[in-house]
Amino acid sequence: MTGTNSFSVSRYGPERPGWTRLFARDSLTRRLDWPILFAATALSLLGSLLVYSATRNRTELNQGDPYFFLLRHLMNLGIGIALMIATVWLGHRALRNAVPILYGLSVLLALVVLTPLGATINGQRNWLVIGGFSLQPAEFLKVSIILGMAMLLAARVDAGDKPYPDHRTVFQALCLAAVPIMILLLMPDLGSVLAMVAIILGVLLASGSSNRWVFGLLAAGVIGCVAIWQLHILDEYQINRFAAFANPDLDPAGVGYNTNQARIAIGSGGLTGAGLFHGSQTTGQFVPEQQTDFVFTVAGEELGFVGAGFIIFLLGLLLWRACRIARDSTELYGTIVAAGIVAWFAFQSFENIGMTLGIMPVTGLPLPFVSYGGSSMFAVWVAIGLLQSIKVQRPMSA
Repeated sequence: MTGTNSFSVSRYGPERPGWTRLFARDSLTRRLDWPILFAATALSLLGSLLVYSATRNRTELNQGDPYFFLLRHLMNLGIGIALMIATVWLGHRALRNAVPILYGLSVLLALVVLTPLGATINGQRNWLVIGGFSLQPAEFLKVSIILGMAMLLAARVDAGDKPYPDHRTVFQALCLAAVPIMILLLMPDLGSVLAMVAIILGVLLASGSSNRWVFGLLAAGVIGCVAIWQLHILDEYQINRFAAFANPDLDPAGVGYNTNQARIAIGSGGLTGAGLFHGSQTTGQFVPEQQTDFVFTVAGEELGFVGAGFIIFLLGLLLWRACRIARDSTELYGTIVAAGIVAWFAFQSFENIGMTLGIMPVTGLPLPFVSYGGSSMFAVWVAIGLLQSIKVQRPMSA
């Protein structure tokens, strides 16, 4: 018997013998979102060059090896891509069944940070150091919150019981998100909390929940910020960061030093920049944490407006394609997951770039795919895997 009827049907479409499956119109290869893969890969590789430029002369950081951070960044990228492939292979629907386990593990890791096993790096006690490797559980909490809230909000809608989440379901989803947020406040890690709030807003808007929840959450956020300030929950360095943001001239040699040096580096780049590895601010090591939080300053100084604009273009391309995946998903669960990822990437990119330009306070959030850091790289590539899974697992008639 010949013809397409002789082929078995998988979740990615009809099976075909041999290499023809890779190039068939309904194959996994053809159904991947290649613009997203291109943007994420280009950002990661460009980030490796920027990280190398920022660290090659910093012997106090690179242990005497100018390629130390470059090789580790590329290793993190390789692990991240492997995690993406594993996520696509498992599928977001299969992971939906494992959400309680993933959520519990990520919360447990975050709780361990609050114990003596937690480590303080760059003034922030939000790290675990295991066998010489540092891990930031807050990055994995972002993925867990997206999956957990999506599972709750979409359960009855995808089953056909409800046209949209009811108030009880929304309340349960917010309670699920509140647990990791409270843990992050205890660290405290205000930057990750702000990213979580952006994710929650994006998830609620995508789920079709009543706008009263969105406005109520915004009001609660304002009240919470006032309460945090009045109760002196923030550490002194965090208060100083907000003070420097409000008044950049307050202490240019102290709390305002990072932002001022970042703006000088970006401003000196002009249209086309000083050239890769030739930035005076970068070579002179004037900008602290330039391989992580302030990596965008390397692009601004050495690649200029054109290079920095290209990074923003790649981020925009990724967000645009992710929005299309959210829009085209045939199930609410997929829509919510994709929308949560969009909110996460959009806020974190705006915050990171904005703080280097002085239009946002310094919070320590990395630039997705570009900044050095294994935890961040692993988390964002898992998110890319989720987006690809939502794209390729749409029904064949969609």
